Amino acid sequence: MSVVGIDIGGANLKASDGKKSVSRPFPLWKEPENLADEISRLLSEFHPYGPVAATTTGELADCFRTRSEGVREIVSAIQTAAPKRQIAIWQTGGEFLTADEAIELPELVAAANWHALATWAGRACPQGLAILLDIGSTTTDIIPIDDGFPVPQGTTDLARLCSGELVYQGTRRTPLCAVTKEVGIYDSTCPLAAELFATTFDIALILGDVKEQPENFETANSRSATKEDAQHRLARMLCSDCEQISATELQKITRQIRDCQLETLSKAFRKVLTAQEKELAMIILSGEGEYLARRMLDQHFNDLSSLETISLNTILSNDHSEAACAYALAKLGTERL
Repeated sequence: MSVVGIDIGGANLKASDGKKSVSRPFPLWKEPENLADEISRLLSEFHPYGPVAATTTGELADCFRTRSEGVREIVSAIQTAAPKRQIAIWQTGGEFLTADEAIELPELVAAANWHALATWAGRACPQGLAILLDIGSTTTDIIPIDDGFPVPQGTTDLARLCSGELVYQGTRRTPLCAVTKEVGIYDSTCPLAAELFATTFDIALILGDVKEQPENFETANSRSATKEDAQHRLARMLCSDCEQISATELQKITRQIRDCQLETLSKAFRKVLTAQEKELAMIILSGEGEYLARRMLDQHFNDLSSLETISLNTILSNDHSEAACAYALAKLGTERL
C-alpha cells in the first residue's frame, strides 16, 4: 500500500506518494478552520487507503498562540481529514511517532520537515560529509550530513537560526525590506520602506528566474505575477512608482537586492561549513530555489566548484524537488510503516 507524505507549512501544503508530488498555496494563518478540508482535498488526489506520513512547520502561523497549540491543531486536522488511515508524524529523533504521541511531544515534531528530507537525502552520501542546501518559498535549510545521517547543531527553529542552519530567506515570500535596508539609486542611497510592498518573488520575476504567471495573484499587492506588476511593486519599496523610476534603474535595484540575498545565504552557508570537523565531500541541492543556491555557490564559493553536486531537481523532477520533504516522507514511510 502506498504511503502519502504530507508537509504542512504555514503558507503551503505539499504531498507526495513517491510517484506524484503536489504543492499548493494555503495561507494557514488566514483560515486555520479550513485546514482539515484542505488536507482532505489534497489526499483525494492519491490512493484512498494506506498510511499518511506527515510533518509540520505550520505551528509557527500566528493563528496559534503557541507552537505546541499549533502542533495539536494540525495533527488533529490530519486525523479529521484521514480518519481511516494510519497516521505517523516524523520527529527530529529520526523516527515516526503516532498522532497521540506527537500531540504529547510537540517539541520533537515541530518543524521537523528538514530532518526528514536530510535523513532521506543522506543516502546520496553514505560516507563523508555532505551539506543539504534546500531553498524554498519562505526559508532556506542548510543541513550537515555525516556518513549519511543529519548532524545539525540545532534541532529547534531557534537553535537552527542561531547556528545558520535555518535562514528566513526564500524565493517568494520574503519581504524585500528583510533582504536589505537600503539600495543605491541615481548616485545616492535610499532606504527601503519597511512595508510589505514587494517580495523576493518580484525579484525573480524581474530577473527572469521564474516564468510570468498572469493567473497567479499570490503577491504582495494581490496583483498578477508578471514582470510589469513586479516592477510596480518594487518601485513602491522606494515609495515611488514606475513613472518616477525608469525600468533601467529598477533593473539595477533588482540586482542589488539579489546580491544582498545571496550574501546573506553565503554567510549562513559558510557558518555551517566552518562548524564541521570534516572536509566537505558533496553538496545536495533541493527546492524551488535551486537557481539561487547555484548562483550563491558560483559567486561566493568558487573553491568548492570541483565538489560533487547533486540536484534533486534533476534526479527527481521539479515537482518532486519542490515537494521534497513530502517526497522524503513518502519514501521513509514506505520503508518503516
